[in-house]
Amino acid sequence: MAGIPDMIFQLGDVQERVDSELAEWVNQDRVKKLWQKDAGLWTGQDEGDWLGWLDSVAWMQSQVTDLMAFAEKVQDDGFTDVIVLGMGGSSLCPEVLAMSFGKQESWPSLHVLDSTVPEQVKRFRERLDLKKTICVVASKSGTTTEPHTFCDYFWEEMKKDVGDEAGNHFVAITDPDSALHTLAQESNFRAIFLGRPDIGGRFSALSPFGLVPAALMGIDVEMFLDIAADMVSRCKNPANENPGIVLGLSLGLLAQVGKDKVTIVTSPKIWDLGAWLEQLIAESTGKDGLGIVPVDQEELGSSEQYGSDRVFVYIRLVDDSNVDNDAKIAALLETGHCVIQIELPSVASLGAEFFRWEIATAAAGGVLNIHPFNQPNVQESKTFTSQLTTSYENTGALPLQTANLDEGGIAIFADQKNTESVVGIKLEETLENHFGRIKPGDYVAICAYLDMREDMISDLTRLRHIIRDRFCVATTLGFGPRFLHSTGQLHKGGADNVLILQLTSETEQDLEIPGRKFTFGILKDAQALGDATALSQRNRRALRVHFQNDLKQGVQRLIAVAKGE
Repeated sequence: MAGIPDMIFQLGDVQERVDSELAEWVNQDRVKKLWQKDAGLWTGQDEGDWLGWLDSVAWMQSQVTDLMAFAEKVQDDGFTDVIVLGMGGSSLCPEVLAMSFGKQESWPSLHVLDSTVPEQVKRFRERLDLKKTICVVASKSGTTTEPHTFCDYFWEEMKKDVGDEAGNHFVAITDPDSALHTLAQESNFRAIFLGRPDIGGRFSALSPFGLVPAALMGIDVEMFLDIAADMVSRCKNPANENPGIVLGLSLGLLAQVGKDKVTIVTSPKIWDLGAWLEQLIAESTGKDGLGIVPVDQEELGSSEQYGSDRVFVYIRLVDDSNVDNDAKIAALLETGHCVIQIELPSVASLGAEFFRWEIATAAAGGVLNIHPFNQPNVQESKTFTSQLTTSYENTGALPLQTANLDEGGIAIFADQKNTESVVGIKLEETLENHFGRIKPGDYVAICAYLDMREDMISDLTRLRHIIRDRFCVATTLGFGPRFLHSTGQLHKGGADNVLILQLTSETEQDLEIPGRKFTFGILKDAQALGDATALSQRNRRALRVHFQNDLKQGVQRLIAVAKGE
């Protein structure tokens, strides 16, 4: 597209609509209104109060010297590991940076914990020498359950190893005057980095939530921000020369004509970028019965495996191994699929990419006439989870759930409406009935409250590809509870075009949470039940499959059913 040198667009019949919308943005000088934080670009509510991220790069550039000095002191003190204890917007950007940049020579390794599955928490604990570890507790509100429970656990573990020096191993990133801010002060944390209340969690990558971990792992944050600043400048251009606005308007208008499954394809080195994009897009646009569905980590297939609801976004790192993806994208282009290709010069350009997509998501929200900066349905699951954990503290048990079907170590749970629609006398029959409700334009969401091990990721990825190829629909895979702060908003607040397969299991090795009457296993179970309750209230097509003993064998049986065997 003219004026956008690092982007290629094939939008088919939608191109004319995009051109018209761009002309309207230029004529009404809407880019200027965006930078003036005019809520009238969206619903006219409080959107203007959530646009602090527009100035975040310049704000952080003013702090970069102190930030790097802090990171160098941590390095000089001999720390070998940094673990971020966060969730959603507080954890996904650090994870992308850790996966994309890898370990920097002579700097600490960066780890990110964002799961309440006890086996996963235990595995993170076992890989760390806490005497040489910095724990970064990250929570904007300072009240998010998961970071607080992680903090409780690692604080007690740290005290066992270093005693009264525990505070020197902890760093807080939070908004001013939050509960976490107070806790960090009272506990003498090594440092406290404050965010800004006008920057929402999923738009916080280029704020302390992303850049403190970046500095601690040895990324040249000054260069990272300088490259991002160039994108900020480009995103002040008129709409038709603005990389963020053109991308956002394209995605919004494609969604309006039914091409709402944004299939994210990346170069191998930046494979984890999709997880960050998934939250940004899903939580920002999935509301008011609308939504753009981000499809991450779904391996590219052939043209005939895709319906007409797809648009492919290929984020291509110039200096990476791209031969396979290049060939597959070329084949999709040849058959007329909508494709947007973005060229990144280097991994250091990720900061610029974060900003491009923040602008694009805001612009897409304008096209859809929604509030892109709130997340009304995320709170529903949190509320139900809180009620369940409170009930457990009072009674010593979660509410009894009666299985609709129990066969061979696998139990099926569903609300009344879903039970009447799909539950049969056999497991295979029930699952086939559930899959039989898939319609063109739907997507299947696999929501797994399971240990995020490599073998489980591999098995569930195989499952989603079988479903895609058999039913010709998009699929997503989310591990709980992290997806609750991401695609969870879309599942409940978006269009009624999702078929949900919730996967749960018995807890094999539970883990106590210091100071709490419930364990990590109970919290994980309460989050799954709270999510199921919220989905039921939204009348979603949802089924819970609970593995009672052999998890690996149970998943293989599920795969066999999905194949139609």
